[in-house]
Amino acid sequence: MIDGITRIVEAVRELPPESTQQAVGYPSLFLLVALGALVPIVPTGAIVSSAAVVAFHQTSPLALLFVFLVAAFAACLGDAALYWLGQRGVRSRNGSRWLAALRGRVTPERLAHAQERLDTHQVSVLVLSRLVPAGRIPVMLACLLSEMPLRRFVRGDVAACLAWAATYQLIGILGGSLFPEPWQGVVAAVGLTVLVSAVPALWRRVRGTTPREATHAGNSKNAGSSGDSGGSGHSGHEHP
Repeated sequence: MIDGITRIVEAVRELPPESTQQAVGYPSLFLLVALGALVPIVPTGAIVSSAAVVAFHQTSPLALLFVFLVAAFAACLGDAALYWLGQRGVRSRNGSRWLAALRGRVTPERLAHAQERLDTHQVSVLVLSRLVPAGRIPVMLACLLSEMPLRRFVRGDVAACLAWAATYQLIGILGGSLFPEPWQGVVAAVGLTVLVSAVPALWRRVRGTTPREATHAGNSKNAGSSGDSGGSGHSGHEHP
């Protein structure tokens, strides 16, 4: 991920003319975002923010609109393709490597939480899953296991991808407006994107360690209380 971000920054520091940027940038944005939806290791949020920074510094009034539409369409298409591949694994007795890959990226606790939210909020949970870093795959897997039809999944995912593209484009616009040079805005936008991605993981880690520490402390306390009770009973037996 760090290598990919470094390449983005290096590429933006020496920008070609606007016509070349548009001819190469939009297809590249589409391919990278669609690939990132299929293979969740590509930093698609950083890519969209970087593209928004470059579009912000262009003279074309429609540049930002094109970035938004291309990113949202590519994300939705990639999600639909991944969901379709996952459905094939659910329907097959032997499963599929795509379904196995999705299962391998989700812990049982996160899957149970995603299934609970899906039961409560139905399709609207897809919007939040796209906005929360690392929240897309657990909810998608919960939809697959509940055998949600592809058409219904896509209807909810369209709104999710539009909200996702708008959010990361706003991050790019913010970075582009703060600095005069596009590469400086890219650095700021990528840094903010990485920070946004890291906060939920850090929060989950803090929440995950605290209950275990409390449980361990409670077990130690209970063990000490049992020892004290045993000692008192033994003393009473010696001195009736």
